[in-house]
Amino acid sequence: PGQATQPHYHPQTEEIYYILRGQGRMQIGKEFRDVGIGDAIAIPPGAVHQITNTGERTLLFLCCCAPGYEHDDTVLLESMP
Repeated sequence: PGQATQPHYHPQTEEIYYILRGQGRMQIGKEFRDVGIGDAIAIPPGAVHQITNTGERTLLFLCCCAPGYEHDDTVLLESMP
């Protein structure tokens, strides 16, 4: 609760986050959306994104990548632009 992923993007990879448990606030670029169980979030290649746990319990989600995840395709940022 209260924690967030580090802002980042993937130049070549599309991601889909699928929320299994908890609730959060997803930011992609300048757009914010509240998310919860059963929500799927499509994140296009190159889009800066971050998810924050806004609930009182653990936020659990699947992260699906296409093509498959590669460390070299992840650019970590200090903050959201």
